[in-house]
Amino acid sequence: MKDALVFDDVRFDHGDSEMRFDLAVKSGEWLAVIGPSGAGKSTLLDLAAGFAAPSAGHITIAGRPMAGVAPAERPLSIVFQDNNLFPQLDVFRNVALGIAPDLRLTAADRRRVEGALAEVGLAGFGKRRPSEMSGGERQRVALARVFLRDRQLLLLDEPFAALGPALRREMLAILTQLRAARTQPPAIVMVTHHPEDAVGHADRTAFLEAGAIVAIGPTRTLLSGRADPRVARYLGTLPPERST
Repeated sequence: MKDALVFDDVRFDHGDSEMRFDLAVKSGEWLAVIGPSGAGKSTLLDLAAGFAAPSAGHITIAGRPMAGVAPAERPLSIVFQDNNLFPQLDVFRNVALGIAPDLRLTAADRRRVEGALAEVGLAGFGKRRPSEMSGGERQRVALARVFLRDRQLLLLDEPFAALGPALRREMLAILTQLRAARTQPPAIVMVTHHPEDAVGHADRTAFLEAGAIVAIGPTRTLLSGRADPRVARYLGTLPPERST
């Protein structure tokens, strides 16, 4: 089976500096991406999604080269921190956009939308507007939509960052359940500022620093802080280096 996402010597001009990424995410794998602000985490997702174009290198998704492929044509879904819901549409139609952008739905489509809402615990919420829901409920709507699309790759750009610890754990549990219910679960690349969110969920974790992936490995090993001093310093388990 082809890798879900590959960055092959991908470079991106970022002001006076250059970011450089080499990465392979296996089909069905869950990869967490951590690192300090400005390290390139969101840029990595933007390049995969097509919102940014590399200056060199190659990006492939499920074996298909992405050069020149528009964001809307890429076989992936993405969830942002602001959940990207349309405030003028009710919950049912926001989810239905995942399979019918023109909102022309068959009876089978409607059953699928209702089923997706039930999966995330929002049965009966279809007529509500996003403004009438909590932050956690809105993120459930966003998850229902992306899993209804059933794409091979799911990008998460800190979608739960604004939620408290208990709600973040709840959302990660829902995400895990949705993924496990699929015969062919999507690969997930999850950017987070909360390394603890990766534990128990992500198969591997990548640590970014200064525009490059400088460490990657099994999540518990990497986040133990013993595998790499740069990761330990980021986690606060190693004193900062002193200048001489």
